[in-house]
Amino acid sequence: MHVGQILKADCANGTGIRLSVFVSGCTNQCKGCFQQETWDFEYGKLYDEAMESFIVEELKKPFYDGITILGGEPFEMSNQKELVKLISKIKKILPEKNIWMFTGFTYEKDLTKGGCRYSEVTDYILDQIDILVDGRYEEEQKNIRLNFRGSENQRIIDMKKTREGGETILSPLNN
Repeated sequence: MHVGQILKADCANGTGIRLSVFVSGCTNQCKGCFQQETWDFEYGKLYDEAMESFIVEELKKPFYDGITILGGEPFEMSNQKELVKLISKIKKILPEKNIWMFTGFTYEKDLTKGGCRYSEVTDYILDQIDILVDGRYEEEQKNIRLNFRGSENQRIIDMKKTREGGETILSPLNN
């Protein structure tokens, strides 16, 4: 996995102050994407133990509310295999930090059993994250007034409630 960018003290990609990690690689390639360079799976720097340690150490700073993982596409199969390790480490070392993930895939269709981006680690990832922003960016549905998303079709899902209840529960942040 490669990482295109790490933004410190970000407030645009989730609530509070966040550390945002933009992974590389995306097969969705949405028209009008603001991060087209991250479509390339080899864009940026190779994710390794040193980068993982940097992310965890940076996230330990008390002003961070949590981490946001976006891209590119975190739920590409090769990215999931690396991100599951980072998410596990964060949950173990920093359980008070929340985790947001953005995906161009749709939760019910693509990320559940039988979906095109479902793997042996997908359920674990979904069980550990707090918020999932899902759905392709649709340029025709662009709306700059939306919270934390770019087009009307995208949703902010409360993953804790969704996973507990077995049905998709949207976050109040959708309003």
